[in-house]
Amino acid sequence: MNSEYALHPTAPADSSYLPGPVLLIGPPGVGKGTQAKTLMAEFGIPQISTGDLFRGHRRQRTELGLIAEKLMVLGQLVPDNLVNQMVAGRLSGADCGRGYILDGFPRTLAQAAWLDEHLAEANSCPVVAISLTADRDDLLKRITGRRICPQGHIYNVYTEPPRVEGVCDVDGCPLELRRDDTEEIFESRMKVFEAETAPVISHYHTQGRFAEVNGLHRVDTVTRDIRAQLERLRTEPSMAACAAQRA
Repeated sequence: MNSEYALHPTAPADSSYLPGPVLLIGPPGVGKGTQAKTLMAEFGIPQISTGDLFRGHRRQRTELGLIAEKLMVLGQLVPDNLVNQMVAGRLSGADCGRGYILDGFPRTLAQAAWLDEHLAEANSCPVVAISLTADRDDLLKRITGRRICPQGHIYNVYTEPPRVEGVCDVDGCPLELRRDDTEEIFESRMKVFEAETAPVISHYHTQGRFAEVNGLHRVDTVTRDIRAQLERLRTEPSMAACAAQRA
């Protein structure tokens, strides 16, 4: 049993190591959110989410936000150049100096190419991509087997079942299945994930800035493996910009 509201303690930022920009890639249910929060706390870095950027610009009624809102109302996709402008503005923030976790960007090959060019012009560390992998059947069980009580305690009927079926061990509340934790929605989300991420993965893999980590291990094991892969990737010759920043 887990708690959905468990806090991730903030560790002191290690000044001897710069994680730089990190793109976490993974299918639905693999645990990207949990790992992102852990890395944010450990290194004192923010998460850059395109969803948060859209909402922030629309709430503040910025020029970019108004354009994006108009397009979304019309059911049109927000073009790359608009998304890129929002991302560029956010990356100029002082809190991004040590690095950041990218969430939902780059989603396309064109966005990945733009980001590489943008960071190179700023003499910043290039992005490294960590893909959290998992067997499709295991992911399906993780998602469709998930049961949650109103207080946030989480179970899985396949791997961490409650002592009494359908009842929370802690407070006796009935357990619920989320509306989107169904096989149909899982398969739909997997198709979108595979179609969108394949070219982005290929981009970073070809450039030697890509690593895979098994996302079905224990949470702390996955975190350890991600950290090890980050440190390995940041010592590659293509990471000269990061080495210069450390000097």
